[in-house]
Amino acid sequence: MTRRIALSVGDPNGIGPEIVLKALEALRGEDRLQVAVFGPPPVLERAAAVTGLQAVLAAADVRPFGEIPPASAVPGQVNADAGASTVASATAAIEACRAGEFDAVVSGPHHETAIAQAGIPFSGYPSLLARVCGEREGRVFLLLVGGGLRIVHATLHESVATALARLTPELVVAATMAGVRACQALGVAHPGVALFGINPHASEGTLFGPEDQACTVPAAERLRSLGIDVTGPQGADVLLADRKHDLYVAMLHDQGHIPVKLLAPQAASAISIGADVLLASTGHGSAMDIAGRGIARPDALLRSLRLLGGLT
Repeated sequence: MTRRIALSVGDPNGIGPEIVLKALEALRGEDRLQVAVFGPPPVLERAAAVTGLQAVLAAADVRPFGEIPPASAVPGQVNADAGASTVASATAAIEACRAGEFDAVVSGPHHETAIAQAGIPFSGYPSLLARVCGEREGRVFLLLVGGGLRIVHATLHESVATALARLTPELVVAATMAGVRACQALGVAHPGVALFGINPHASEGTLFGPEDQACTVPAAERLRSLGIDVTGPQGADVLLADRKHDLYVAMLHDQGHIPVKLLAPQAASAISIGADVLLASTGHGSAMDIAGRGIARPDALLRSLRLLGGLT
C-alpha cells in the first residue's frame, strides 16, 4: 500500500531544504511512498544548487508555501521572515493532511527564535499541530524515537518550575495514552510502558518531595485500571538501564531528550502525537552554522519519512 507524506522544509535558512532534497534522493525508486514538498521554490532551488540535486528537485512534487522575501532568505540567518515561512509551510502541510490528501506530515527542523521573532506563539511542532487541528495545546505530545527507545514527554519546552506546576495525574495519563496509541500505529499492539518519576528515585515515597505521590503514583494506578501494562513510577535511570519496555514516559524535557540523543545523535525522529494528524520531524535543530554548505546529513529526516511511511 502506498503512503502519502506531506513534507515541509522547516526553516528556509537552515539545513531543512538541503536535507529534504537528500532524503528525496535516498527514496528514489521507493514506490510505496509518495512525497510532496511544501516550501518556497527559490529556497529549494538554492539548496539544489549547493547539493547538486537539481534533477531531484525537477522531479519533485513541490507545493509553493512559506514564501520568504529574497533579502531575508539567507542561509544561516535567523530572522522573523524565516520563522513565518516555517510555520506557513508546516501549516499548509497539516491542513492538506486533514483534508485527506495525505496520510501523515513530516516537517524539517525549525528555529524557535526565528518563529518567536515573527510573533507566532510556538513551543515546538506539537503546539502548532494542536492549534491547526483544534486540539488543546497541552494534549498534543512529543514522542522521540531513536536508539531503540520510544519516549513520550508529558511536558516539553518550558521551565522546570512551569512544568512542575502543570504536571497532574490527568496530564500524565493523557501523554501515556497518546504514546500507547502511537505505538500501536507503529506496529506495537500491546506496548509495555515504563513511567519515570519526577524526582530522583521517584521520590522514595516522599523522602525527596511530595510530587510523585501527588502525580505519578495516581497516574500509574489509573493507567493500570485502563488495562495498560505499566512499570513504575521509578527513577528514569533505573528504567532506562533495564531497556525492557516499548514506551517510556518522561515527565520533563531532558529526561527524554538526553537518552535518545545520546544513543541516536542527529538521527532521532520527533513525532507529535495526540491530534488527528501524525506529524514527525527531526530530533535535531536547523544547524544554522552549516546551512547553505550542502554538507548536512539527512539521516533523521529520512528516518522520520520511513517511519511514518511504514518502511521500517
